[in-house]
Amino acid sequence: MDNAVVLAEKVFSSTYGKTANGLVRYSKRYNITSVIDSRYAGKDAGQILTGKAKGIPVISSVEEGKSLGSKVFIVGIATDGGYIPDEYRGYIRDAILSGMTVVSGLHEFISDDPEFSALSRSNGTDIIDVRKMFRDMKMPFTGSIREVKATKIAVLGTDSAIGKRTTSVFLNQAMNQSGRKSVMIGTGQTSWMQGFPYTVVVDSMINDFIPGNLEWITHEAWIAEKPDYMFLEGQGSVLHPAYPGSFEIIGACRPDAIILQHAPKRKAFDGFEEFPIPPLDKYINILENLSNRKVIAISINSENMNHSEIKESISYLQGKYGIPVFNPLEPLDSVARELASRSM
Repeated sequence: MDNAVVLAEKVFSSTYGKTANGLVRYSKRYNITSVIDSRYAGKDAGQILTGKAKGIPVISSVEEGKSLGSKVFIVGIATDGGYIPDEYRGYIRDAILSGMTVVSGLHEFISDDPEFSALSRSNGTDIIDVRKMFRDMKMPFTGSIREVKATKIAVLGTDSAIGKRTTSVFLNQAMNQSGRKSVMIGTGQTSWMQGFPYTVVVDSMINDFIPGNLEWITHEAWIAEKPDYMFLEGQGSVLHPAYPGSFEIIGACRPDAIILQHAPKRKAFDGFEEFPIPPLDKYINILENLSNRKVIAISINSENMNHSEIKESISYLQGKYGIPVFNPLEPLDSVARELASRSM
């Protein structure tokens, strides 16, 4: 794995820094050596993100990242609309001039920017726009999803940037550790950066081909791996006004069960404070009616919650819905076993 520094200036540990957050938590494509966010310079990225040190220092400059051995520079943000922030251009410029490969998952392609593309050519460096890699995929839906015999569990959410990918990653790990073969189906740019081989980036594609591309990658994973379980990473939210999601995953991948990702303290959609998040009951009813399958568990995003509040929320939701409720940042061995029994 190439060593990489991740840019998350002013957004690390927030929803806008979700790509950086995910790479600090898990990465098999790049070895994350540092994170750029001058607010936390000198601290440990893991300590900031989860309260547990990861040995990944937070730094202030591209030069520091280079000195730590990084050959790759990752733009670790997810902005509204996927645009390059003006204040990030200097960091990108410095990375190219220092000879680093630049990797970005934004909608605005760095390789199409006249300044950056010229600098890249003159310095002999590469620019990888992850979404550009998937935008021309045009697999038609064929119905081959019926051949996939793995138990498919979709992790869907009540909002965008709420932890669907993180829950998918950790449950996939826990299921494998429990002795049941599991594969994660990635659906976003961060999953590709983390190194999940069975990934398509759905929000870079022509809408007509999203179902076929989802079906194709799921079928490919089944043919190559023959897993017992698959965890399907959700995108957006079924009721989100700007980032509606779940429909194609339910329609194309035909999940056998659903886990619902929920942040009890989040009252409005991320980035759209004027739009309140509807009640949990509404999501459960909609998703179960759409899929004709059950929501078998609730995964808690514990943002703005202390330990006592997390425990109280888990106890309340388990009592109300009669299904497992868990914090994905805690050990998941017992959760994986219970999900296995409920999703058969």
